[in-house]
Amino acid sequence: MIGALDKATRQLFEALDRKDAEALNQSLTQDVQGVDEISRRWMRGADALGTYFRQTMTMVQDIHSTVNDVHETVHGEIGVVTCWLEQDYILGGKRTHVSAPTTVAFRRESDAWKTLLIHSVPLPPEET
Repeated sequence: MIGALDKATRQLFEALDRKDAEALNQSLTQDVQGVDEISRRWMRGADALGTYFRQTMTMVQDIHSTVNDVHETVHGEIGVVTCWLEQDYILGGKRTHVSAPTTVAFRRESDAWKTLLIHSVPLPPEET
């Protein structure tokens, strides 16, 4: 059975795949933080991540995210999901594949799980 945080994580990446910046922004806490391979920097606060999502959605096409190996832990009002993200997208005309251990932390606010942290660390392909 899928837990509440697993579901929230999948909804987050489904909104990303749809390029639905407003749904992404509505899922954030005010003190959210995030980093990924495109930004290459820490973004802190809902305003910073909201601006990033809106700008990035105009630059990225054909996003497909798959979340595997999900493990969720809840500690009161805070929840943490660790998972493996496989993602494909086109940025600047270049097709990109990301394989990344990813952490998404949530905080329960008004009976909903809001995103507190998105931390994704893409790994280079293994050398054979």
